[in-house]
Amino acid sequence: MKYLVSLLTVLISLQSCSQKKENMIDQNSNITAENISDEILKQVKHYPVEPMYVISHEGNYCYYEIFLDDIPVFKNFDNMVPEGFDINKVIFKSGKHTLKYKLYPFGNQNKYKQNYPTLTDETSLNLKLGSYDLKNDETSDKTLMEYSLPTIKNEVTKGYVKQKFVGAGKTFYEGSIDINVTVPYQTQSPFEDAQDLRKMDEKVLEAKLLKKYKEISSIYGNGDQDNIARLEYNALKHLYVSNYDNKETITKNISTLFKDIYKNPTFKMQPIEKYKLEFFANGKLVALMMDTTDNNLRGNTALWAKVNYDGGTRGIFLNRYFYIPQGKTEFMAY
Repeated sequence: MKYLVSLLTVLISLQSCSQKKENMIDQNSNITAENISDEILKQVKHYPVEPMYVISHEGNYCYYEIFLDDIPVFKNFDNMVPEGFDINKVIFKSGKHTLKYKLYPFGNQNKYKQNYPTLTDETSLNLKLGSYDLKNDETSDKTLMEYSLPTIKNEVTKGYVKQKFVGAGKTFYEGSIDINVTVPYQTQSPFEDAQDLRKMDEKVLEAKLLKKYKEISSIYGNGDQDNIARLEYNALKHLYVSNYDNKETITKNISTLFKDIYKNPTFKMQPIEKYKLEFFANGKLVALMMDTTDNNLRGNTALWAKVNYDGGTRGIFLNRYFYIPQGKTEFMAY
């Protein structure tokens, strides 16, 4: 089966517009499937300089995930990924931000009849932060930072020394780097002042979150378009604001999501199972993540669907994260 990661980091489905008010999602109550594109477009502004920030990456003998300010931005579990990815979608304002990576062993490589149960001496990850300006030509491209995993000297044979990854022999390794960026927009993330969910009883939190997942899975499965739009709005709005997108791009992409994916008659939600509770954004966001070694599924939340689209059956990952605003008791989605 082929798997499709949402081009907008978040995906969902649809239902009728004859919605009972008591079933309305308790966020973005003015948003509907009909007006979401127009409401997002109102928030997008253009500037003399429109910088985009990109992380280029090259890894060997490892799989890895990358986070900005503890929010997932990229994962590589199959080495069939693009050489670079933009991070504007999780940059809310100028200043210092923390880039974090998590490394995992290669595991059993049946194709090459090799098994790597731990990170090796040769494990490497090279990261490069670059930028370019959408309002200027290619001469605006800049390299702002380069980073490689820490190594130590390792004497292989007498008189012959080579560099060895400091995390060799481990089943997990993580590190972080501070970066500085400047963007012309400044938006407040909806979860900036949210509660630190790590302070809650974990079993109580998990049960509460599972209940929310079931509610939202039902919304997706029933094709409830307006509630889906309310759930999607915060993340989609910042995506398009941070990419300085135009009306044509916004309306086309959202139409594709709602008409070709969510309204597709083959769209079917999958059971919520085999998950683990994980925190993000320094405890302000939480999700039930798939607990699996399947590299097609790893790094996604337990909310997902299958759909026959663009020539094959594909996995649609609804990577929503949840927060509780200060003074509130119920989850909201991002």
